[in-house]
Amino acid sequence: MPKVTALYRYPVKGFTPEPVMRINVLPGGRVAGDRVLNFRFADAPVADGAWCKKYHGVVLANTPGLARLQVAFDDNAQRLKISLKNQILTNERLDEAGRRRAVDAITDYVLSLDENPLKDQLARLPLKLVGDGTTPRYQDNEAGQVTLHSRESVASAGVALGDANLNEARFRHNIVINGVAAWDELSWVNRNVRVGRVEFEHVVAKVRCLATHANPATGERDLQVMQTLVQAFKQAQPTFGVGMLSAAGGEIRVGDNVVLA
Repeated sequence: MPKVTALYRYPVKGFTPEPVMRINVLPGGRVAGDRVLNFRFADAPVADGAWCKKYHGVVLANTPGLARLQVAFDDNAQRLKISLKNQILTNERLDEAGRRRAVDAITDYVLSLDENPLKDQLARLPLKLVGDGTTPRYQDNEAGQVTLHSRESVASAGVALGDANLNEARFRHNIVINGVAAWDELSWVNRNVRVGRVEFEHVVAKVRCLATHANPATGERDLQVMQTLVQAFKQAQPTFGVGMLSAAGGEIRVGDNVVLA
């Protein structure tokens, strides 16, 4: 029987994940503590608390060097820590002064990168750290989704990409499973799925972006993932994994069973 083998949440939109042993899926289909913060451009066309497309902020898709960072977010203390190897770039509470210091640290880091979205883009500065640290609202999809892939699909994609040790972190999903055939999760579209005790009533294929081209260890764009998905697997769009919505929500743990309802 397919089982959950890993779980991840992403406290800061477009930054690196936190591996966890359990996630809480909220009614409607978002993961608690997931994408609750966003380093957004000054000229983003929406209010700070509103959803907008990823490219209006600093994210892995436009700043591959973010992959070198490690993020830790303490929900209770509302404290955000971001490190580069053994160097702490910022470790601040989410009050006004702390947000300002976190913005300064991330701005300096992003500007130090050869590939970054701030170079010669004065209208995008100063960055803003938006989000209340509690409400998950900055997913790729405005409706919010819990995302999933199988390790069998990662292995298959790795063969096509010529990387036998393809890191699943490239795909930035919440739930990782094993015990299915490669790409089987794409057959779940428009079906109901139960993961542990959580019923997902809406499943869609997940189209990928440039974030997948960044090596999770080095922060360098080293694999043409989008092109390979289309060409090697005859896809109309570069697709990997699924996004899912749940009306009731609930808790999912590593080791839980996965069942097609």
